[in-house]
Amino acid sequence: MAGAISDNESWLAKVKDVEAKVAEVQVQSAKENVKIVEKVVKKLEIVRIQGAEVIKYVDREVVKYDTKFAPGGICEIPKEFFIAHNDAAKDSR
Repeated sequence: MAGAISDNESWLAKVKDVEAKVAEVQVQSAKENVKIVEKVVKKLEIVRIQGAEVIKYVDREVVKYDTKFAPGGICEIPKEFFIAHNDAAKDSR
């Protein structure tokens, strides 16, 4: 019986060691999660600002082409809009 009690105590000691390591890793994980959230927030802010700039540009340029219509009632889409769209897609990655 003494051997079983000794074996149980050694297993309990191992469990305590592992629990301490898990707690330590959880603290590190929480710190990393905060860093990740901060990066995501910064990235979203950059995308929001760039999106607002693209919208201003498109609104400014649409006035130039608002009255131009191609035959058949289809409006002309200038190459500047494609360039602005592609630039916005590149910057948001």
